[in-house]
Amino acid sequence: MHANEMHLFFNMFGLFMFGPPLESVWGPRRFLAYYLIAGFGALGLHLLATYIEVTMMGGSPLMLNVPMVGASGAIFGLLAGFGMIFPNATIMLLFPPIPMKAKYFVLIYAGIELFLGVSNSGGNVAHFAHVGGALFGVLLVLYWRYKK
Repeated sequence: MHANEMHLFFNMFGLFMFGPPLESVWGPRRFLAYYLIAGFGALGLHLLATYIEVTMMGGSPLMLNVPMVGASGAIFGLLAGFGMIFPNATIMLLFPPIPMKAKYFVLIYAGIELFLGVSNSGGNVAHFAHVGGALFGVLLVLYWRYKK
C-alpha cells in the first residue's frame, strides 16, 4: 500500500540499493528483524508526533484518522544502517548527479526530514516516520555494537 507508483518505486529502489549489502553483513534473520524494528519505530514516532501536534499544538483531531502508507520509515532505517556500516561508501545522487559519502548523505537527508517535520511543510508526507525509522535503525546498530 503506497501513495502512488513513484512512492512505491523509490521505496523499492531504496530496498534494492541498501538492503543487499546490509543483509550480507547481518544475515537474513537479523536483517529482517532490523527492517521490522525500523518500520515499527517509524510508526511509533509518527504516531507520537501526530498525538503531540493534535493535543498540545492545536492540530485538527481529524489528523488522527489519516492513514500512514508505505514502507518509507523502514527504508530510512536501512539508509541509516547503511551509513553506519559503510560510512565511506560513495553514493551517486540521482538529482543532482553528484557523488557523496554515505555518512554525509544520511545526515543531510535525515536533517532535511527533521526540518520538514518540525516546520510542518512538505505536504502529506510523514516526515517523522522517516526520522523515526532512521532513529530506531541507528539505535539498533548501536545496541548490536554494544552487545558484541
